[in-house]
Amino acid sequence: MKVCQITGKRAQVGHNVSHSNKKTKKRFSPNLKTKKFFLEEEGRWITLKVSVNAMRTINKKGLNAALKNAKALSEIY
Repeated sequence: MKVCQITGKRAQVGHNVSHSNKKTKKRFSPNLKTKKFFLEEEGRWITLKVSVNAMRTINKKGLNAALKNAKALSEIY
């Protein structure tokens, strides 16, 4: 399933709109990449399926903060 493991982003549904304003269903998939990150606390590599937006968040806040935030989000939903 195409879900970001950090932000929880999923595919959205919308319309393709033609020039004549005909609408057909379309899925908008998140920009997901499979990436390995080094977890310094445990001294090991982990593989995550993350959106590019989540990669930017990890670069800004750090992997530990992003993982804690992801766990908090999973408890809410």
